[in-house]
This record gives sequence, structure tokens and C-alpha cells, in this order.
Amino acid sequence: QVQLVESGGGLVQAGGSLRLSCAASGRTLSMYHMAWFRQAPGKEREFVAAIAWYSGSTYYADSVKGRFTISRDNAKNTVYLQMNGLKPEDTAVYYCAARRELVTFRTRPMEYDYWGQGTQVTTSS
Repeated sequence: QVQLVESGGGLVQAGGSLRLSCAASGRTLSMYHMAWFRQAPGKEREFVAAIAWYSGSTYYADSVKGRFTISRDNAKNTVYLQMNGLKPEDTAVYYCAARRELVTFRTRPMEYDYWGQGTQVTTSS
């Protein structure tokens, strides 16, 4: 089992920044991919970014490329999502997820095994 706890959400004006954190516990994460998803009201959950814990390789949705950065801290067993240049359309509940995987980045929610409770991000115009 992997337990995930997100934090760092909040209200920010358009153009502002936030950093989300996802603290992981329960398993050694070296064989996992960690990802961020988001879900806006009335919409399906969508992929945002992923990182391979072992190599640090990353993968992004086109909608956030160049604005968001995913990273991990091995010592703290924590994954981060730095969000810059936030837009109103980034407003959503953001979820951290984990999948036991070494190679291929996955972008569908059903492909991830563990989830956090979510944290709300709201960008005002």
C-alpha cells in the first residue's frame, strides 16, 4: 500500500503561482511513477504531469507544458507540482497518484493504483 497526502492548494490570482506537495508513505517508491491529475466541476479527471521516481524523467500534458514543473525529493519522499502562470482554466481539485511502473508514462486515471484525497486550486481572473 502507498498512502498519499496532498497539500498546498489555495486561491490565487491569474498569473500567480502555487506549489503543491504530495507526501508518500508505505512503500519504497523507486519502482513507481508519480503523477498529478486534476478534476474541474462537471469534467472528467485529466492528466497533468508525471515523474519516474527512479530516473527523474518527466512527462507533461500540453496544456501545462512550460508553466508547471513536477519534481521529487527522495529524502522527504515527496512529489511537488510547481505551478506558474496560473489561469482560471487551471481551477480544479488536484490529485496525486502512484503507479508501479518503470518505463511508460501513463495518462489515464484508471491506470493508477493509489490516490490522495485532493487539494483545491482556484485561480481568479
